Amino acid sequence: MTPRRHHPSLTDAQQATLDFIRNYLKQNDMPPVLAEIARGLDFPHASTAQKCLQALERKGFVRLLPGKARGIHLQDASRPREDRFLTLPVLGRVAAGVPVGPDTLEGEAERHVRIDPELFRPRADYLLRVQGDSMIDDGILDGDLVGVRRQPDAENGQTVVARIDGEVTIKRLERRKGSIRLLPRNPAYAPIVVHTDVDDFAIEGLFVGLLRTA
Repeated sequence: MTPRRHHPSLTDAQQATLDFIRNYLKQNDMPPVLAEIARGLDFPHASTAQKCLQALERKGFVRLLPGKARGIHLQDASRPREDRFLTLPVLGRVAAGVPVGPDTLEGEAERHVRIDPELFRPRADYLLRVQGDSMIDDGILDGDLVGVRRQPDAENGQTVVARIDGEVTIKRLERRKGSIRLLPRNPAYAPIVVHTDVDDFAIEGLFVGLLRTA
C-alpha cells in the first residue's frame, strides 16, 4: 500500500493520529476511543492523543462530538468550512401542549438555519419551533428548534411529530392494541389518545435533536 502523504499543516504526531483513525475506521467500521489511539501510537499518555485530536479538529480534519467515547468524525479538510454546513428550513411551530395549527408544515419556510450536519443523528430534514411546555421532562422547552426527520412511522417510545385531525404536536409515541397514545413529558398534561379507526392521524416525522436559541 502506498503510504499516505504527510499533510503540511500537521505535525508528525497529528498525522500519525489521523492515519490511525482512518485505518481503524476501515478495519472496524467505527472510530477508536482515546485509549486505543494512545496505545496504538505508543503515546505516553492519553492526554497526548487528546491534544492531537483537538488540533485535528481546529484544522478541519475531524469533528469531535462532546460526551461520546467514539465521537470522532472524519472531515474533508480540502473543502471550505462553509461547505460543511447543512441549511435546514424552519417550517413553523409544533405544539408541546395542545396541538396547533393545520398550516404548521405547509407553505414557505419562516427562515433557514445553517448547522453542522453531525448535530442530528439521524439527519434532520427540517426544523420546527416548539410552543408549550408539555415535553419539559425530556428537555424540550418552549422556543426550542427541534430537528425532524421525515418518516411515516416510528418505534414505540420514540418522540414524534404527529398530525391529529389536521393539527400538529410533538409527543412520545406509545402503541396499544386498537389505539395509539401520544404521551406528554410533563405531569400537568394528559396523554392524547388516538383511535386509529376514527381519528385522522399520521406521523409526520421523528424527533432527532434540538437547538436552543436563547
